[in-house]
Amino acid sequence: MVKVKICGITNLKDALAAVEFGADALGFVFYTNSPRAVTLETVKSIVSELPPFITTIGVFVDEHKGKLEKIARDARLHTVQLHGSEPPEACQLCIKTIKAVRVRDLTDLESLRGYSVSAFLLDTYSPHALGGTGRIFNWEIAVEAKRLGKIILAGGLTSENIDDAIKIVQPYGVDVSSGVESSKGIKDHKKLRSFIEKARNASLKYSL
Repeated sequence: MVKVKICGITNLKDALAAVEFGADALGFVFYTNSPRAVTLETVKSIVSELPPFITTIGVFVDEHKGKLEKIARDARLHTVQLHGSEPPEACQLCIKTIKAVRVRDLTDLESLRGYSVSAFLLDTYSPHALGGTGRIFNWEIAVEAKRLGKIILAGGLTSENIDDAIKIVQPYGVDVSSGVESSKGIKDHKKLRSFIEKARNASLKYSL
Protein backbone atom coordinates (compact mmCIF):
# COMPACT_ATOMS: atom_id res chain seq x y z
CA MET A 1 0.00 0.00 0.00
CA VAL A 2 1.39 3.39 -1.01
CA LYS A 3 1.87 5.64 2.01
CA VAL A 4 0.23 9.07 1.95
CA LYS A 5 1.92 12.10 3.52
CA ILE A 6 0.12 15.42 3.86
CA CYS A 7 2.73 18.14 4.15
CA GLY A 8 2.56 21.80 5.15
CA ILE A 9 0.24 21.19 8.10
CA THR A 10 -0.12 24.42 10.11
CA ASN A 11 -3.12 23.83 12.37
CA LEU A 12 -4.92 21.15 14.35
CA LYS A 13 -8.12 21.22 12.29
CA ASP A 14 -6.28 20.29 9.10
CA ALA A 15 -4.16 17.70 10.90
CA LEU A 16 -7.18 15.89 12.32
CA ALA A 17 -9.02 16.03 9.00
CA ALA A 18 -6.04 14.45 7.21
CA VAL A 19 -5.91 11.69 9.82
CA GLU A 20 -9.66 11.09 9.62
CA PHE A 21 -9.48 10.77 5.83
CA GLY A 22 -6.68 8.19 6.07
CA ALA A 23 -3.31 9.92 5.87
CA ASP A 24 -0.33 7.92 7.11
CA ALA A 25 1.96 10.87 7.84
CA LEU A 26 1.83 14.60 8.49
CA GLY A 27 4.60 17.02 7.56
CA PHE A 28 5.49 20.19 9.47
CA VAL A 29 7.75 22.80 7.85
CA PHE A 30 10.35 24.32 10.17
CA TYR A 31 12.00 26.35 7.40
CA THR A 32 11.24 29.94 8.41
CA ASN A 33 11.23 31.30 4.84
CA SER A 34 8.34 29.03 3.85
CA PRO A 35 4.76 30.37 3.75
CA ARG A 36 3.83 27.13 5.52
CA ALA A 37 6.36 27.52 8.34
CA VAL A 38 5.29 26.56 11.85
CA THR A 39 6.81 27.04 15.29
CA LEU A 40 7.94 24.33 17.67
CA GLU A 41 5.14 25.21 20.07
CA THR A 42 2.50 24.89 17.35
CA VAL A 43 3.78 21.46 16.31
CA LYS A 44 3.97 20.26 19.91
CA SER A 45 0.34 21.25 20.49
CA ILE A 46 -0.80 19.51 17.27
CA VAL A 47 1.19 16.33 17.87
CA SER A 48 -0.19 16.03 21.40
CA GLU A 49 -3.71 15.70 19.92
CA LEU A 50 -2.91 13.10 17.27
CA PRO A 51 -3.97 9.44 17.61
CA PRO A 52 -1.36 6.66 17.65
CA PHE A 53 0.17 5.19 14.47
CA ILE A 54 0.39 8.56 12.69
CA THR A 55 3.93 9.40 11.57
CA THR A 56 5.05 12.97 12.23
CA ILE A 57 7.72 14.45 9.97
CA GLY A 58 9.67 17.69 10.37
CA VAL A 59 10.87 19.42 7.20
CA PHE A 60 14.19 21.28 7.52
CA VAL A 61 16.51 23.15 5.16
CA ASP A 62 20.25 23.15 5.90
CA GLU A 63 19.60 23.22 9.64
CA HIS A 64 22.37 22.73 12.22
CA LYS A 65 22.41 19.09 13.32
CA GLY A 66 22.18 19.82 17.04
CA LYS A 67 19.26 22.22 16.66
CA LEU A 68 17.48 19.86 14.28
CA GLU A 69 17.74 16.90 16.65
CA LYS A 70 16.59 19.00 19.61
CA ILE A 71 13.50 20.19 17.71
CA ALA A 72 12.76 16.60 16.67
CA ARG A 73 12.95 15.46 20.30
CA ASP A 74 10.92 18.35 21.69
CA ALA A 75 8.22 18.04 19.02
CA ARG A 76 8.17 14.23 19.29
CA LEU A 77 8.80 13.78 15.58
CA HIS A 78 9.27 10.30 14.14
CA THR A 79 11.20 11.38 11.04
CA VAL A 80 12.98 14.39 9.58
CA GLN A 81 12.99 15.44 5.93
CA LEU A 82 16.04 17.36 4.75
CA HIS A 83 15.14 19.63 1.86
CA GLY A 84 18.32 21.65 1.39
CA SER A 85 21.84 20.96 0.16
CA GLU A 86 22.75 18.68 3.06
CA PRO A 87 25.72 16.38 2.28
CA PRO A 88 25.56 12.66 3.14
CA GLU A 89 27.27 13.11 6.51
CA ALA A 90 24.63 15.64 7.59
CA CYS A 91 21.98 12.93 7.13
CA GLN A 92 23.54 10.62 9.73
CA LEU A 93 21.13 11.49 12.52
CA CYS A 94 19.65 9.75 15.55
CA ILE A 95 16.23 9.74 13.86
CA LYS A 96 14.88 8.33 10.61
CA THR A 97 15.77 10.63 7.73
CA ILE A 98 14.29 11.39 4.31
CA LYS A 99 16.51 13.26 1.85
CA ALA A 100 14.69 15.43 -0.66
CA VAL A 101 16.00 16.18 -4.13
CA ARG A 102 14.59 18.67 -6.61
CA VAL A 103 14.46 17.03 -10.00
CA ARG A 104 15.22 18.56 -13.39
CA ASP A 105 16.55 15.54 -15.27
CA LEU A 106 18.13 12.11 -14.78
CA THR A 107 21.51 13.58 -13.80
CA ASP A 108 20.00 14.82 -10.53
CA LEU A 109 19.80 11.21 -9.35
CA GLU A 110 23.59 10.87 -9.33
CA SER A 111 23.82 12.99 -6.19
CA LEU A 112 21.74 10.43 -4.25
CA ARG A 113 24.24 7.59 -4.51
CA GLY A 114 26.28 8.64 -1.49
CA TYR A 115 23.37 8.85 0.92
CA SER A 116 22.24 6.26 3.46
CA VAL A 117 18.72 7.35 4.41
CA SER A 118 15.31 5.79 4.98
CA ALA A 119 13.87 7.19 1.74
CA PHE A 120 14.33 9.80 -0.96
CA LEU A 121 11.66 12.39 -1.68
CA LEU A 122 11.62 13.59 -5.29
CA ASP A 123 10.18 17.06 -5.84
CA THR A 124 10.03 19.40 -8.82
CA TYR A 125 12.96 21.75 -9.29
CA SER A 126 12.27 25.47 -9.22
CA PRO A 127 14.84 28.26 -9.06
CA HIS A 128 12.42 30.24 -6.91
CA ALA A 129 11.21 27.74 -4.29
CA LEU A 130 12.41 24.66 -2.41
CA GLY A 131 9.02 22.97 -2.61
CA GLY A 132 5.29 23.54 -2.82
CA THR A 133 5.52 24.65 -6.46
CA GLY A 134 2.40 22.82 -7.63
CA ARG A 135 4.31 21.54 -10.68
CA ILE A 136 5.09 17.95 -11.69
CA PHE A 137 8.30 16.57 -13.21
CA ASN A 138 8.98 13.63 -15.53
CA TRP A 139 7.80 10.64 -13.49
CA GLU A 140 9.97 8.25 -15.49
CA ILE A 141 12.89 9.73 -13.55
CA ALA A 142 11.20 8.62 -10.33
CA VAL A 143 10.90 5.10 -11.74
CA GLU A 144 14.66 5.09 -12.31
CA ALA A 145 15.26 6.44 -8.81
CA LYS A 146 13.62 3.37 -7.26
CA ARG A 147 16.89 1.54 -7.92
CA LEU A 148 18.51 3.71 -5.25
CA GLY A 149 16.03 3.13 -2.44
CA LYS A 150 12.49 3.86 -1.28
CA ILE A 151 10.96 6.75 -3.22
CA ILE A 152 8.38 9.28 -2.05
CA LEU A 153 6.86 11.10 -5.01
CA ALA A 154 6.07 14.81 -4.63
CA GLY A 155 5.66 17.83 -6.86
CA GLY A 156 2.35 18.98 -8.28
CA LEU A 157 0.29 16.00 -7.16
CA THR A 158 -3.49 16.47 -7.06
CA SER A 159 -6.58 14.29 -6.96
CA GLU A 160 -6.70 14.64 -10.75
CA ASN A 161 -3.27 13.12 -11.42
CA ILE A 162 -2.59 10.87 -8.43
CA ASP A 163 -4.01 7.77 -10.17
CA ASP A 164 -1.59 8.17 -13.08
CA ALA A 165 1.29 8.99 -10.75
CA ILE A 166 0.86 5.80 -8.75
CA LYS A 167 0.23 3.71 -11.88
CA ILE A 168 3.48 4.90 -13.49
CA VAL A 169 5.82 5.16 -10.49
CA GLN A 170 4.37 2.79 -7.86
CA PRO A 171 6.36 4.64 -5.20
CA TYR A 172 6.78 3.82 -1.54
CA GLY A 173 4.83 6.97 -0.73
CA VAL A 174 3.29 10.15 -2.11
CA ASP A 175 3.52 13.66 -0.67
CA VAL A 176 1.09 16.51 -1.27
CA SER A 177 0.91 20.06 0.03
CA SER A 178 -0.23 22.78 -2.39
CA GLY A 179 -2.44 20.32 -4.30
CA VAL A 180 -4.87 20.09 -1.36
CA GLU A 181 -4.84 23.71 -0.23
CA SER A 182 -7.40 26.52 -0.35
CA SER A 183 -4.56 28.99 0.34
CA LYS A 184 -0.93 28.58 1.35
CA GLY A 185 -0.83 26.71 4.65
CA ILE A 186 -4.58 26.06 4.79
CA LYS A 187 -6.04 22.77 3.55
CA ASP A 188 -9.20 22.39 1.50
CA HIS A 189 -10.87 19.43 3.18
CA LYS A 190 -12.78 18.34 0.08
CA LYS A 191 -9.53 18.22 -1.90
CA LEU A 192 -7.83 16.49 1.02
CA ARG A 193 -10.42 13.74 1.23
CA SER A 194 -10.50 13.26 -2.54
CA PHE A 195 -6.73 13.03 -2.82
CA ILE A 196 -6.36 10.44 -0.07
CA GLU A 197 -9.28 8.33 -1.35
CA LYS A 198 -7.94 8.34 -4.91
CA ALA A 199 -4.42 7.52 -3.71
CA ARG A 200 -5.77 4.57 -1.73
CA ASN A 201 -7.83 3.30 -4.65
CA ALA A 202 -4.91 3.62 -7.05
CA SER A 203 -2.63 1.82 -4.62
CA LEU A 204 -5.01 -1.12 -4.49
CA LYS A 205 -5.60 -1.09 -8.25
CA TYR A 206 -1.94 -1.07 -9.25
CA SER A 207 -0.36 -3.07 -6.41
CA LEU A 208 2.12 -5.67 -7.59
